[in-house]
Amino acid sequence: MIDVRRLHSAPGEVRAALARRGDPTLPKLLDELEALDMRRRALAGQLDQLNAQRNEAARADGRVIKDKGALPPAVVEQRRQLGARISALEAELREVEAGVDEKALFVPNLPLPELPDGDAACNVVVRAWGEPAPAGGVPHWEIGERFGIFTSARSAKLAGSGFPLFVGQGARLVRALIAFMLELHTREHGYVEVEPPFVVRRDIMQGTGQLPKLEADMYRTEQDDLFLIPTAEVPLTNLHRDEIVDGAALPLAYTAATPCFRREAGAAGKDTRGLLRVHQFDKVELVRFCRAADSPAEHEKLTGHAEAVLQRLELPYRVVLLAAGDLGFASAKTYDLEVWAPGVGQWLEASSSSTFTDFQARRASIRCRPRPGDKPEFVHTLNASGVALPRTIAALLESRQQPDGSVTIPRALVPHLGTDRLVPAGGA
Repeated sequence: MIDVRRLHSAPGEVRAALARRGDPTLPKLLDELEALDMRRRALAGQLDQLNAQRNEAARADGRVIKDKGALPPAVVEQRRQLGARISALEAELREVEAGVDEKALFVPNLPLPELPDGDAACNVVVRAWGEPAPAGGVPHWEIGERFGIFTSARSAKLAGSGFPLFVGQGARLVRALIAFMLELHTREHGYVEVEPPFVVRRDIMQGTGQLPKLEADMYRTEQDDLFLIPTAEVPLTNLHRDEIVDGAALPLAYTAATPCFRREAGAAGKDTRGLLRVHQFDKVELVRFCRAADSPAEHEKLTGHAEAVLQRLELPYRVVLLAAGDLGFASAKTYDLEVWAPGVGQWLEASSSSTFTDFQARRASIRCRPRPGDKPEFVHTLNASGVALPRTIAALLESRQQPDGSVTIPRALVPHLGTDRLVPAGGA
């Protein structure tokens, strides 16, 4: 959630920053939010005056009662009217404050100044690792069917399109990747592993910015009003909801492997073959909490942790800085890590590493006290996929095909998978 006080004190600055997102609906939303905030301030000022007036009247009335034993009926009526006026203004103020909060939930985060302007066409490749193979070869969905790793027909029979079914070597590969990543992040990168619920309350989704803006993309259980998590970022970030964290304990770092559920209502018909766009997938998530001053360095460290996964899997990748107009709703700055998949001839996003500044912390009321006795301040939250499995598996299958039809396994993954190669169903 943006700081509405900043919108009041520096409206031009806030509007200019949000204009970089290229969303034509934002100016009108900001107009409405500013108007509500002005009304809120006016009502609060009136209430302060009336409450001061009532307090002064109460002191005067106390002296009259002490001297005469009772107030004149006309004075009693004046005091009643004053109380009724205060009650009415308090009710109006609560209504206006609720309107401010509701409008503010639809305002995205402000892009950081260092981002390039423009839409996705203006994203910038900041570095690359590995040597991409020439485009061509067999796409991963053909490899998957031939190896018996996953099967689109049977998964569609169970849940419809977009819900992968991994079998045999495929199921073992998923399990091995998750174990490899969790051990890397906990043993070498210092994350605390968490096994969170896979459903969360509405206010928890709101805390990280999925709601209310993106509700159409979420899976919801109607009877309980619970949401299937679109990413472990949601429960992990809300672990410290409504808390004041000890500043000396920062940074805090958590990781979790969970299934992720996304309807992606606006993406119907895109990349329907294979694993490129699915409604359910496994992902290892990384979440960090830090002081504001440490946020830039923490973002680079976090991105490096996600990169380490792809390097050990020996997958060529590139790091892409997103332009302001391509940012997610809650993000202030995002790097996408894209792996090369020669079979489909595409760079595939396997991880997004984002800093949210204090945007999520305001929504979820997560603060820290830098030192004992200091005034609490909002923490900064960051998260990255460390990494998502479907596109990583697609890139692994397509980039490690061998002339004999097998697919070799990266050395880092062999201890977890128990073999150094995958072979077609019925193969040696």
